[in-house]
Amino acid sequence: MNAEREPNLEVQLGGLRLRNPVTVASGTFGFGEEFKDLFDLNLLGAVVTKTITPEPRLGNSPPRLAETCCGLMNSIGLQNPGLEAFLEQKMPFLRRLTCPVIVSIAGRTADDFAGLAERLEGQEGISALEMNLSCPNVKEGGRVFATDPRLLAEVATKVRRLTSLPLIAKLSPLVTEMVGLARAAVDAGSDALAIANTFPALAIDIKTRRPRLGAGSGGLSGSAIRPIVVNQVWQVHQALPSVPIVAMGGITCAEDALEYIIAGASGVAVGTSLFSDPTTPIKVLSGIEDFCRCNGISAISDLVGTLVPPAT
Repeated sequence: MNAEREPNLEVQLGGLRLRNPVTVASGTFGFGEEFKDLFDLNLLGAVVTKTITPEPRLGNSPPRLAETCCGLMNSIGLQNPGLEAFLEQKMPFLRRLTCPVIVSIAGRTADDFAGLAERLEGQEGISALEMNLSCPNVKEGGRVFATDPRLLAEVATKVRRLTSLPLIAKLSPLVTEMVGLARAAVDAGSDALAIANTFPALAIDIKTRRPRLGAGSGGLSGSAIRPIVVNQVWQVHQALPSVPIVAMGGITCAEDALEYIIAGASGVAVGTSLFSDPTTPIKVLSGIEDFCRCNGISAISDLVGTLVPPAT
């Protein structure tokens, strides 16, 4: 094969350059080390860590996972070792990677997010921050950051002031109109958007009449949500075409990822399918490369947002 004909898979997420568009979804890949014996992590466009909070979190009561038709429900509860243990115990491995490392952060207040960003600023081996905004703000009576443009902008503004790292705002799908929230995140300093988080859902054991998850309801991910999120990516890209988007939700193969890219995503994140096949990201990457090669696409960036609108 002529090397000159190999497609260029490089993408830009604001100031962050990825050698290819395939990443992993926060919360599905641990801190990377869990997968190191399954494939070369450096083949990924980036590694996204499990969400970090200021203090350690034990998470929700088990069971925490429940399969559904075409999807997976989880109620992990952001279990993580906390900021300081993350830096001491997890970052030494992550620093050895040659691909970018994106650290996911979350808090119960805007100041929590800001404190995390300030502590992570200047830490060797961290390439960008992803703000997991699908958390309730305890000072606002439990209102979720990602569904309130004012709260979202407050977080992004405070974080932007305290870090020079590229900033990704991870949005919630639980809104009737995502464009306004996306614009609020960008106007407040976010360099890119991650679309989208899980959908609230409930599964019931009909024999016991109890929820199948220990916490009751949980977050639905997987193939069931993909068409909804593809539509949200397309809507945001139409309104904010210059803003990079990382899309996630039900990616099991290259075709799924390419749907998102054609809708307007620069990058894609594999999540739920890791539980059934941990090598899915590498298969997705290979499939994207094959598609570009077979269809004469010289650069993956040329495919972003090329959805042909319906005839009117």
